[in-house]
Amino acid sequence: MTKYTKEDIRQICKEQNVKYIRLQFTDILGVIKNVEIPISQLEKALDNKMMFDGSSIEGFVRIEESDMYLCPDLNTFVIFPWTAEKGKVARFICDINKPDGTPFAGDPRNNLKRVLKEMEELGFTDFNLGPEPEFFLFKLDENGKPTLELNDSGGYFDLAPTDLGENCRRDIVLELEEMGFEIEASHHEVAPGQHEIDFKYADAITACDNIQTFKLVVKTIARKHGLHATFMPKPLFGVNGSGMHCNLSLFKNGENAFYDPQDELELSETARQFIAGIVKHAESFTAITNPIVNSYKRLVPGYEAPCYVAWSTSNRSPLIRIPASRGLSTRVEVRSVDPAANPYLALAVLLKAGLDGVKNKMAPPAPVDRNIYAMNKEERLAEGVTDLPSTLAQAIDVLKSNEVIVSALGEHIFEHFVEAKEIEWDIFRTQVHPWERDEYMSVY
Repeated sequence: MTKYTKEDIRQICKEQNVKYIRLQFTDILGVIKNVEIPISQLEKALDNKMMFDGSSIEGFVRIEESDMYLCPDLNTFVIFPWTAEKGKVARFICDINKPDGTPFAGDPRNNLKRVLKEMEELGFTDFNLGPEPEFFLFKLDENGKPTLELNDSGGYFDLAPTDLGENCRRDIVLELEEMGFEIEASHHEVAPGQHEIDFKYADAITACDNIQTFKLVVKTIARKHGLHATFMPKPLFGVNGSGMHCNLSLFKNGENAFYDPQDELELSETARQFIAGIVKHAESFTAITNPIVNSYKRLVPGYEAPCYVAWSTSNRSPLIRIPASRGLSTRVEVRSVDPAANPYLALAVLLKAGLDGVKNKMAPPAPVDRNIYAMNKEERLAEGVTDLPSTLAQAIDVLKSNEVIVSALGEHIFEHFVEAKEIEWDIFRTQVHPWERDEYMSVY
């Protein structure tokens, strides 16, 4: 990551003709928010004196506690390449502080930093994430609204002309690279209209910042191509949904704490304990890693998304996969996470779950190397394989009863998240959906 001083930023803004600054942050539901200021207010922003009304943001504070300060992380400074025409726009990602200067407990980014401090107390120095976010591209109608018409009929790793999203995807990659991303792969995914762009792993905070920036760039560039990009987990019935596999690794002073060349699988005791923690808490953190009603339309058998809690080094049906790379690349891939998740909250609960396994020296169950989708319920139970929650309501109930995962969120975020999600579920539950009318209107 580039390290910037205040003077660096002043100089770049002057040289690059930056006219506006976006002070960006993420609310509890994972939605990117920003306050835009003219360049004349840059000094105020650099001095952490930019105030905003926290009561207007989902799950933040009550009106009587509304004053909040946006504190830019100088190292997240970037100029948006597509804004050059009338004076460029730059952005900072911000932490949110209370008026007394202390971190705001409802800020997901601050909350992840809190959990990372617990990791450091256990002797680890870094927690790295390599995300694999997937998305769909749909055509826009004449009014600029998204349709359900896909822009291609491509499949996994297809080339043009079948993959008509290739030009859009290439432009997204070029913009990301100009903003400092190191892109590792870009390809068409399994479903028509579905794409994946993988970028280099980073420390947890930087990786989460990158995910939010990635979403913003993908949506912006897609619209320039007359397309709508969506990170909704399951926009279409009958095809694969979009996941965001999370490749996790713990480091201790530059050494991968998950790697042990003497072990049969070359996995350290720490790695096995971390896996055990993920397995133990998987059902409870699913409300956070799969946070919307639609998430549970993806977590069903038959479409490659994991819906069973197990781990393996050799097949892709379990929740946790250990990719083949070893040494510094040894990692634990959690495959249930979807791109609707707030990345800061998702990383907080995944880290807390894994660390609970390490702290309590848990032993993981035996790996399951069979295709779990082909096993019946009795076979799964015999192998110790449990099911993930099948609805948001079920996931919220399981979350409430798990003290470890609740503590990963902190009281403020937990209470406001659950309140918002229970309202979301109740609205969905009480709606009459088209399927019901199609199924029952003429029969009853």
